[in-house]
Parts: sequence; structure tokens; C-alpha cells
Amino acid sequence: MLVLIAIGFVAGLITSISPCILPVLPVVLAAGVRRQPTEEPASTPATTPPRASAPTKYVITAPSKAPARRLCVRSWRPYAVVAGLVISFSAATLFGAVVLSALHLSDNLLRDAGIVVLVIFGLGLIFRPVGELIERPFIRLTGRPVNQSSNGLVLGLGAGLLFVPCAGPVLATIAVVGATHRVGFSAVILTLAFGIGVAVPLLLLTLAGDALSRRTRALQRHALTLRISGGVLMLIIAAAIGFNLTDGLQRHVPGYTTALQNAVEGNKTASKHLQDIQTGGAVNAASTCQEGGSTPQNCGPAPELTGINAWLNTAGGKPLTLAGLRGKVVLIDFWTYSCINCQRTLPHVEAWYRDYQKDGFVVIGVHTPEFAFEHVTSNIASQASALGVKYPIAVDNDYATWNAYGNQYWPAEYLIDARGVIRHVAFGEGDYDGTESVIRQLLTAANPARPLAAATKVADTTPTETQTPETYLGYEYAPLHVTGAQPTQDKDEGYKFPSTLASNAFALSGTWNDGQQALTAGVNAKLELNYQADVVYLVMSGTGTVTVAVNGATTSTIAVTGVPKLYTLVKGSGSTADRPAILTLSATPGVQAYDFTFG
Repeated sequence: MLVLIAIGFVAGLITSISPCILPVLPVVLAAGVRRQPTEEPASTPATTPPRASAPTKYVITAPSKAPARRLCVRSWRPYAVVAGLVISFSAATLFGAVVLSALHLSDNLLRDAGIVVLVIFGLGLIFRPVGELIERPFIRLTGRPVNQSSNGLVLGLGAGLLFVPCAGPVLATIAVVGATHRVGFSAVILTLAFGIGVAVPLLLLTLAGDALSRRTRALQRHALTLRISGGVLMLIIAAAIGFNLTDGLQRHVPGYTTALQNAVEGNKTASKHLQDIQTGGAVNAASTCQEGGSTPQNCGPAPELTGINAWLNTAGGKPLTLAGLRGKVVLIDFWTYSCINCQRTLPHVEAWYRDYQKDGFVVIGVHTPEFAFEHVTSNIASQASALGVKYPIAVDNDYATWNAYGNQYWPAEYLIDARGVIRHVAFGEGDYDGTESVIRQLLTAANPARPLAAATKVADTTPTETQTPETYLGYEYAPLHVTGAQPTQDKDEGYKFPSTLASNAFALSGTWNDGQQALTAGVNAKLELNYQADVVYLVMSGTGTVTVAVNGATTSTIAVTGVPKLYTLVKGSGSTADRPAILTLSATPGVQAYDFTFG
């Protein structure tokens, strides 16, 4: 635990000096701007108490030559602002997805709330009546003159909702456990350590600025100007974040902390601790078993299927258990229906199930979703039927079985013998002959008297040439492989194709709306992709048509309808690394595009 705290804290320190802190830094500095209390003459009786029911009046006055007693008290506002930032960032990252999902609220709600807080407090710094209005709830709550540390905490909470630090292994771990609703004690400790690491330099900077403003006479003379300037700056930052003008900031500032971040977060010790948090401590079979091959190994007892939301292709939808399948050879196949890599393995898995089922062989396809639409059981059922999947399917929407196996791949296969021991693992495509050889050996060991049929003969279509990697189109996977500006989030926006298109990248023209997981076509929507592959696939949904052109020549028009599924756009293009091609799609309004894959 101490190592985990150290990793999180140091990662936070590095983040606090990285380019990604720049959007929130002006907010934290502006938050330190306070309205100075009135100077009272030295002759004012010290015993005269203020009226508890009336708010303290704050004014800005020029220094007087007469002796004066400044009401100088220790300011806790910088501490409150930074504490609020750490609390809201930590809570939103870990629990935001859970709360929003449970209440069926928009994923942008927390971000929008943070922007509103910045706007209100910015206006409060500029206009005195607004500032007094903000203070009233705190006066009524305490019955005493306003404590600016209290509203500083609220401002910090708002800033924390807008804090998007640079992605690294630590932040990725925090995001994964939050998104998959697997928040444990270790994840909470890591998040708090990370937040405190970020907070320390910010707090020191804010305290220095606060002390300078209180002790420097020149700044005191211009306190009113500084306060109004701070409010204006806060409004500018709120507008910039609201209109996504800060998204490209990191791309235009050198990544001067990248090497340091990799050294701290990417070393062997840190990687092991972070993986344990992501997998709930489960040990991936790959860590104890050599992946692939044709010789059975001993990878330890197979974890039981757990947290399954629904069962398909079983009698009456009844669940299966590994304990109930003792004596049989079982293949656990992790997949998701829109994954082209998974689809290319299906003919082999289906052939094994068809030919060896009578010999005591069982396949369980554990469907763990990648996209939101893959959580819908009816979508899984319809697409499994369309793909010809007849073996039992376990719907693992909450990643419970995925985590029990410590799995990290689509597709992934775990072959279990008749005693419940994992004997073979395979990740990704290929090496089907090796897997089938182990299946046959385990079946023979379980029932030596039963002769097996001849081995299946299914062509291996695993690509062997260099090709464009999987390309996501929703902003959840930013930064996207796009030439030009990153698409605007959740907003209809007009685009123009750039003069050149980078290799393995796409560009937009016409009107598009970039959602969390998909691009939605508007008027005159077009997309260009510079790719290297023989076959191009795209997950699409909605209702409309997509016209496909390769190197300027129209090849087909595809009718898109129904639930999101994988469509083949190009087949046999012959594009290679030495001879890339340009794919142009023209989509009618309403068509949604999720993810390019290649073959």
C-alpha cells in the first residue's frame, strides 16, 4: 500500500507541472483573489461585536495616512480551493460513471456543472451584488459573517469537475476502475494520493500569490482591478472549456514531462501494482502459462463464471457453471460481437463446437462489451444469430468474469480440462491448429475409449501483412487518428478536408457530430481515410446510406439500418504499406460510424 501511495503521489506531482494542468491553472490562481475587508480606525473599540444577522460589508479602499488597524487574519481560502479540486476530481473520476448511469443522466452533466460554477464565481468577482448574493447561503447556514474559505471550497469543487490531467498509467487505472464500476479501497487510495500529489504544487503557488497580494502595497492599491481581472479570467477559462478550445492545448505544448512520467509510472513495479488494481488482484493466465502452442500446460484452477447478466443459447436461459461441467472439456471464449478480430475467430470456434460437442466439448462465449450498444442483450442475440453462433453465450456486461480471469484481450481463449484446470490460453487471432491440437489431447485424456473425428479444416484468415490499426471515431478514445483539428464534442460542426491526409488517419468534411463513441453524419457529411489493408470494416448504425469510393472511384452504396453492427466497406483493394489507398465515405444524415477495423 505504501508503494501504491508513493506511485500515485509522485505521478500527481509530475502531472501538476505538465502541459495538461494549464487549462485549470488560471482558475486556481484566480480563485485566490479575495475581497479585502474594510480597514477600521485604530480608535474603534475592539469590544464592539459585529451583528451576527447582517453580512460583513467588503469594500476596496486606498491606503490612508491615518493610523489604521488592518483586519489581518489567516486565510484558509487557498487550502479550501485546492481541497475542493481534489475532492471533486477524485469523486467524479471514481463514482461519476456509476451515479450518472444509475440516474440515467448525461455524461456531460458534471462537466457542465463545473462550467456553471466558474461562471457564477467569475461574475461574483466582477459585480459586487452578485458576490454578495453568492455569500448569502453561507451566512444563513452559519449565522455569522461569510467565511470566504467556504465558498472557496465550492469553487474548488467546480474546478475539479473540469480537471482533465494528462493520461498516464496511473490515471488510466483510475479511469478503468471508475468506468467499469470496480472501485475498491486500493483504487480510492491511489486516486487520493494522485490528487494530493497534484494539489501540493498548486497549493504552494496559490499560497505564494495570496501572501504576495496581502503584503505588497502596490497590489493592495490595485486590489479592485485585480479582483475584476480575476473574474474576467475565470469567465474566459469557462468559455474556453465550454467551447472545447482547450482540447488541443497539450498538442501544441511540448510534452516535457513525458519521459519522467514513463520512468515513474511505467516501470515494472508500478505496472504490477496498477494491473492488480485494474484486475481486482486476479492473475492473468498469461502470467503463469505460456500463450499459444500445441502442448497442454497447467495454468491453475479456472475461475468460476460470475456476475453474468443473462444467458443465450441455453435451455430456458438457464445459467451454466464450470462446477456443473466437470468431466467435460470447456473453452471460455471472450468476445464482443462488433470486433472483427473476434468475428474472424468464430468460424474456427463454431467448427470445434459442432464437431466435438458429442465428445464432451463445451464452448461458452463470454460476451464482454466494448461499446455501449453491446450491453443490450437483444443486440447481442440478434447479431449472434446473424453470425451463426449456436453455442452458449454468457452476457458479462459488468466485466465480472472478465476480471475474475484477469483478461485484457478480445478475443481471448481459455481451454479448461475435465478437472477444471486451465491448460491452454490464446490471445488474438491465429494458431488455430495449436488450439485444436490441445482440445483433442484433453478430450482423449478425459475419455480414452472414445475415438475422435478428423480435425476440422477451416481457412485461417488472420492478416499477416502490415495494416492500419483499429481506428475509433468517438471522442471517448481521443486523441483520435485524425488529420486537422480534433472533432468538436457533442455538437454539430462543419468541417473541410485538409490539403493532405496523414497515413493511417481520417479527416472530415461537411457537418458531423462527434459523440462519446460515434460520429453522427449531418448535411453533406463525408469522411476520408488513408489506409493500408485489403479489407476495410466499419461499425455503423442508424438509417440511411453510405457511398463508398476508393481513390476517387465509387465502388458501392451500402444501406445502413437497425442496431449497430459491422459492415464491410472494401474487400480486395490490394492496398499495402507501399501502396496506401484513400477511402471516401459520403453518408446521409443520421448515419452513425463507430470504429474502423481492417483485414
